[in-house]
Amino acid sequence: MRILFIGDIFGRPGREIVRRALPALVERESLDFVIANVENAAAGFGITGDIADTILGYGVDAMTTGNHVWDKKEVLEYMPRQPKLLRPANFPAGVPGRGSYLGRTRTGEPIAIVNVMGRIFMQPLDDPFSVVLKEIDALRAKARVVIVDFHGEATSEKVAMAWHLDGRVTAVFGTHTHVQTADERILPKGTAAMTDVGMTGPHDSIIGVVTEAALGRFLTSMPAKFEPATGPGRLNAVIVTADRATGRATAIERLNMSADEVDALAASVPAER
Repeated sequence: MRILFIGDIFGRPGREIVRRALPALVERESLDFVIANVENAAAGFGITGDIADTILGYGVDAMTTGNHVWDKKEVLEYMPRQPKLLRPANFPAGVPGRGSYLGRTRTGEPIAIVNVMGRIFMQPLDDPFSVVLKEIDALRAKARVVIVDFHGEATSEKVAMAWHLDGRVTAVFGTHTHVQTADERILPKGTAAMTDVGMTGPHDSIIGVVTEAALGRFLTSMPAKFEPATGPGRLNAVIVTADRATGRATAIERLNMSADEVDALAASVPAER
């Protein structure tokens, strides 16, 4: 089974490059399931129902989020109606939505996705290390392949989560920092891990934001209105191959594709068989 995980989709440039890249990637890489972090898909801050539906229409099968999930208030009504859009499972009880999803691949095989958020340099939530185990235990009898999006700031916390879950899940992918790490690997007990998948969006920016505004805050320590950058996007993603019988990862590949590379790929792969 081959699963694509797309790093934080940021604004219109991120959505546009996913639209152009995904059909060709599914075809070329023989992908069975696609997951994307979408917490910044609406102009760089949050997600709306309309944008979530659009991203699903591109061919994404499940969507994860993080600390920006509530930035667009209309998502509060949308999320309970759409099980494919997750919020971190360690939010307090009673928060709208859910933190895990049991999906089906293109051939009908079960696959589970779990979304949790870290606590170092982030808002204080329930313990992600214990919450994630409860989510996994609830899904274990239904799906052998389990993918975890751990949305966190601290590298150490994300690496710790990967070791915590080694042998328990297929993959642990970090999100949030918008900077792709080059540490993709398979841990000893068969769990694929990558500290941060990166950002799918305008890389000629400061993690997606117009450079002048973000840089001004560092230079002056004064408030500044952050606007999403424009320009061509870049696709950051990772592909994991999993053994269907055991759920263990057998391969992991990091993707970092420019807009030109995406266009070349799209031109080289027929839209339909």
